[in-house]
Amino acid sequence: MTSTDVRPELAAGLTFPPGFTFGAATAAYQIEGAVDADGRGPSIWDTFSHTPGRTFEGHTGDVAVEHYTRYPQDVALMAELGLSAYRFSVAWSRVLPEGAGRVEQRGLDFYRRLVDELLGAGIDPWLTLYHWDLPQALQDRGGWTARDTAARFADYAGVVHDALGDRVRHWSTLNEPMCSALLGHMSGQHAPGERNPVAAARATHHLLLGHGLATQVLRERGADHLGVTLNFTPMTPATDRPEDVDAARRLDGQQNRMFLEPIVHGAYPADVVADLEAAGAPLPVEDGDLEVISAPLDWLGVNYYFESTVRVGVRSPDRPTSFIGAEDVVELDPEGPTTTMGWGISPDAFTRLLLWLGEEAPGLPLVVTENGSAWPDEPAEDGAVHDPERSDYLVRHLAAVTDAVAKGADVRGYFAWSLLDNYEWARGYAQRFGLVHVDYGTQRRTVKDSGRAYADILRRHRQAQEG
Repeated sequence: MTSTDVRPELAAGLTFPPGFTFGAATAAYQIEGAVDADGRGPSIWDTFSHTPGRTFEGHTGDVAVEHYTRYPQDVALMAELGLSAYRFSVAWSRVLPEGAGRVEQRGLDFYRRLVDELLGAGIDPWLTLYHWDLPQALQDRGGWTARDTAARFADYAGVVHDALGDRVRHWSTLNEPMCSALLGHMSGQHAPGERNPVAAARATHHLLLGHGLATQVLRERGADHLGVTLNFTPMTPATDRPEDVDAARRLDGQQNRMFLEPIVHGAYPADVVADLEAAGAPLPVEDGDLEVISAPLDWLGVNYYFESTVRVGVRSPDRPTSFIGAEDVVELDPEGPTTTMGWGISPDAFTRLLLWLGEEAPGLPLVVTENGSAWPDEPAEDGAVHDPERSDYLVRHLAAVTDAVAKGADVRGYFAWSLLDNYEWARGYAQRFGLVHVDYGTQRRTVKDSGRAYADILRRHRQAQEG
């Protein structure tokens, strides 16, 4: 059975609203390589990945999948798949090698070429300003724990818009600030690799402040389709015991509500504020900050992969918590099949999430900016890459989107994660999320069966719109 045969009736029956955007997503450090080309400065991920013991087998993004030089081939693959949009991120240190001040035009020229290539292929560019790769020069001055970094981010947003704003309409400030703040500063799983609750709380607030300041700058320059991308993990208590219910509340607070509510409501959740203060890690809010953070947006990016079941318990020492004051909360292993990341598969939770977001942020259109799964796929003897698990995951989660839309959720688009197999952060090259297989030794690209299944769904959608 090939992946194009997986759930054919379900795939064939998927219908999406007129104008629905279909794309795929990537991130700069995961695909570009060329880390010392054309004046690029080091980022925190260069430092982190070159620190022994931080990443799987010491893998780094130095080469990645050579998108910096192979982007025409990759855009041609997007066109072959029939994508109408491509979500990518700009590497801050490629544009501002020291994080501020001197602008490196050669770095901007790369993104100019990429955008022109996309537009020439009829593919709409969706630009993310920050996908975790803070310039090391700013980290040396405190990184996101320093309030000044938020201001520098706004300056950077202006530089990129001045270069690309005439050709790029869709802008996202941050990708998954939860990961930057909590995985980067609480559990130490991501760059810069800190384990400090005070730093994590400070980084949380300054990332959101940077989002608000950058939004102001982009609005002043005429940008009219602005969003931010948050990652959501529904939290379910393992039992109805009060302590487990409260454990789910605490993790939901920091995973989901701590980032959503200040953006859409202009206030942090009161229970989360109390939790952080009790843990000795208060949010460093100053007068006027929340008004800046809650600047109106045109869309909300939703990244979803799995749901989590939690309870109070004793954590394994080799699994530090990513949540402040939650050392007594355990996230249970999922029941049923899991991806190679160890993540469960819960499309029903995806539908519930989209409906909840519609209630929490009424009137704000949703765009699924990431959704995907990792599997151990490799080319078969026939040269093809048969990945029925990914195709099944893709179809079931697209069906979850259509279910949410049918029940009233205003979802305007879906971006599969990821276009290409790539550098999966601390997991290195051991995890493959791509619709396109990459042989890391030769950089040969092969569209997987899941990519062809996605292309079939997009083709049927276009035909239905034209019909």
